[in-house]
Amino acid sequence: LASMQTSGSKPCPCPSFKLREVVSMYFTMIAVFLVVLVVALQGTAPREDSFPYKVPLDPQGLLELSWNVSYSRQVVHFQILVKDPKFGLLFGMSDRGEFENADLAVLWSDGRNSYFGDAWSDEKGRLRMDSQQDYQLLGAQKAPEGLYLLFRRAFSTCDPKDYVIEDGTVHLIYGILEKPVHSLQAINTSAIPRGLQRVQLLKPNITVPELPSDVETMEITAPDVVIPSQETTYWCYMAELPESFPKHHIIMYEPVITAGNEALVHHMEVFQCAAEFDSFPHYNGPCDSKMKPERLNFCRHVLAAWAMGAQAFYYPEEAGLAFGGPGSSRYLRLEIHYHNPLVFEGRRDSSGIRLYYTATLRRYDAGIMELGLVYTPVMAIPPGEAEFLLTGYCTDKCTRLALPAAGIHIFASQLHTHLAGRKVVTVLARDGKERQVVNADGHYSPHFQEIRMLKEVVPVFPGDELITTCTYNTEDRSRATVGGFGIMEEMCVNYVHYYPQTQLELCKSAVDPGYLHRYFNLVNRFNDEEVCACPQVSVPQQFASVPWNTFNRDVLRSLYGFAPISMHCNKSSAVRFP
Repeated sequence: LASMQTSGSKPCPCPSFKLREVVSMYFTMIAVFLVVLVVALQGTAPREDSFPYKVPLDPQGLLELSWNVSYSRQVVHFQILVKDPKFGLLFGMSDRGEFENADLAVLWSDGRNSYFGDAWSDEKGRLRMDSQQDYQLLGAQKAPEGLYLLFRRAFSTCDPKDYVIEDGTVHLIYGILEKPVHSLQAINTSAIPRGLQRVQLLKPNITVPELPSDVETMEITAPDVVIPSQETTYWCYMAELPESFPKHHIIMYEPVITAGNEALVHHMEVFQCAAEFDSFPHYNGPCDSKMKPERLNFCRHVLAAWAMGAQAFYYPEEAGLAFGGPGSSRYLRLEIHYHNPLVFEGRRDSSGIRLYYTATLRRYDAGIMELGLVYTPVMAIPPGEAEFLLTGYCTDKCTRLALPAAGIHIFASQLHTHLAGRKVVTVLARDGKERQVVNADGHYSPHFQEIRMLKEVVPVFPGDELITTCTYNTEDRSRATVGGFGIMEEMCVNYVHYYPQTQLELCKSAVDPGYLHRYFNLVNRFNDEEVCACPQVSVPQQFASVPWNTFNRDVLRSLYGFAPISMHCNKSSAVRFP
């Protein structure tokens, strides 16, 4: 095993090897190793505490991925439980979950021998053996529940064919080989059962705070819901706190998943309703149903958010999220996203989120602040764009007015866009210079949004700026995409969790509407097709009539980069700071 690993790993800088020699040597050793090892290592499963993170890869739960992260060695250790071993498995990573230009670990069998190797796929999805073997097999073990595969991979490998494992979302891909194959090249990736799973591989290495002795729990769970037999369902359920429930601090929360539904419950959120309404109607049904009461749209204050693969969420020892007491609504809305691509029928679910809370209030109330762009159509993305950037600012003037002299401390963040979002980053600037990345996701997906604890707490002081940039792709669209609340409109938001709570709840910007009006006038001057820039025509209508040639695209991009902005520096009451 030691010699096999040595032959399979190359230190940086990367030397050149003859592919045929490496593959021949590597697979002779692997084939012997796997055949002997799988027969020899019959027994119990590996210890679960060695792999703290776990997620089902496929909707049926036949492939279960567990992993751990070593920041000191810059390595991820993977363990895959294959519950129904057939003739092999593909597992790997790609930019957005495609099987083209992917970085893969492949286990396959010709019916007699088994082989394992590091491979990559070209732009047509054809597999090629990698001359640099960076997926290093550590073990294969049979147990009553299936076959365990253990292997490791460095974050970065010096191999241009390899995916660089970074902070943020990673699109994992998998494929199941149901028939024997005589070679790697014989595997047709488009003809096998396959899919993708999104996770945050590089979890922050945070010390878990000790819970106080008076901690209590409350489960906000769906009441035995029959999961609809369709691919995507958002289910809403209204719950309420007891009468005269006093102020408490939420200090931790974790998912409660009905056994057997681990692959169907994609993500969940608990929202608190607006305090200005005395009551909210009970509801238990699809969130997009016409029967859903309109008032439920006023339940938008996030108390907890979980996505598949996430662990329990802990607040720092000195802070907790307040709920209950005067000025706080008793009504909560649970929202569950069920992902059911195999259209299972009759599956019942009582999943939800368990809140841990205490009546012994901590030193600080935690707060949630919105950064990024205001929800307005003046910020738009032209159609057919591979990468179009929009930036929202929380300016030094706002933080100077709204933040305490000692500053605030950001400890968690939830990034948010709609369907065209591809990347999101928030940076902190001080004295005109970027100082620190608050949170970044270079492979962001709108289908995988969770509150993520930061690796280190970010202090923000009066006079600092927080700059949030979103990258969009509209190659599949024929009309401009404007900002707004609709799913086909766009957002660019970072909900940052911080302490101590201040009056500042929203710190966002948009381009000055007057300068956008000048843009439409400029388009009229340089184009044959006239864009009506009159007051009675809405901004979305004006964008819809713009002929999207190179000139109009470039000018809009420049306008967003250099035009003055309209700043929204808002208190929780929606009143702006002066």
